[in-house]
Amino acid sequence: MDIRLLAIAAALPLAACTQERPPVDSTPPPPEAEMTCKADAAQSFVGQTATPDLGGALLKVAGARTLRWGPPRSAMTMDYRVDRVNVMYDDAYKITQVTCG
Repeated sequence: MDIRLLAIAAALPLAACTQERPPVDSTPPPPEAEMTCKADAAQSFVGQTATPDLGGALLKVAGARTLRWGPPRSAMTMDYRVDRVNVMYDDAYKITQVTCG
């Protein structure tokens, strides 16, 4: 086989990798301050029964992006996230603590 033909055949797959792709339109994330959890605003939920609807209201009041339920006797990761509200409850599903992280 001709050496030039081999060189062309070897370069063809590489040419496909170098094509420029148009930029992907994406919505920028909201400013961090807009999604920072404020546990003080959600303390009125302590003592109430934990339900999915209450979780949605709690999420909104706390200004957080993510809600994490903390069932009794459960292990939780120690990673801290400013956009997450943590809701701990007891065996009777009564909310015992609301924190951020």
